[in-house]
Amino acid sequence: MSELTDQPVPVTPEALADLLAELCLTAGNHLRVAIDGADAAEPGRLADRMVEPLRAGGVAAVRVRAHDFLRPASLRWEFGKTDPDSFYDRWLDAGGLTREVLTPWAAGERYLPALWDAAADRAARAGYRPVPPRAVLLVDGPLLLGRGLAFDLAVHVRLSDGALRRRTPAPEHWTLPAFERYATEVEPEAIADVVVRADDPRRPAVVVRA
Repeated sequence: MSELTDQPVPVTPEALADLLAELCLTAGNHLRVAIDGADAAEPGRLADRMVEPLRAGGVAAVRVRAHDFLRPASLRWEFGKTDPDSFYDRWLDAGGLTREVLTPWAAGERYLPALWDAAADRAARAGYRPVPPRAVLLVDGPLLLGRGLAFDLAVHVRLSDGALRRRTPAPEHWTLPAFERYATEVEPEAIADVVVRADDPRRPAVVVRA
């Protein structure tokens, strides 16, 4: 995989999930997949749609949400609850996600499906689980790329600036500068293996690296 194809290919949401599942099935065992995108782009919904075609291919699909690996509120909100730079740099516990999920997953050991309950602001009451013998890990959430996280396949669900603003609830518009910074500093479209253009969620288009 080296270059992006010139034109995005329109697909149905179901066909998109099938395509991504097929990519995972041909990429080896214990694959770690990032489904990256703003909450408004619904990366979790795409990850959920991939579960059934993966299982149909004889592989367990395990879902982990980046929102379950946030830092405590005292760290996230050190500079205020609506600081976009903190949201960009400090909210995700990348070290915890690596330590508890990504590293043990690759080794076929035990992983922790959730580390922190952000709503209750306490440790999640989750126990360690064994990595299934044949399995794909699907991690969804915003701002996942460009952090050095050890993903084997990266999918970026892209919204145009206008669509991101329209589909982000007004109380969360303070996060928009963080996504502008992400687009400029990380350029997720350039580094992702697959880009999903999702301005119209009923009619996505996909760009896969050749």
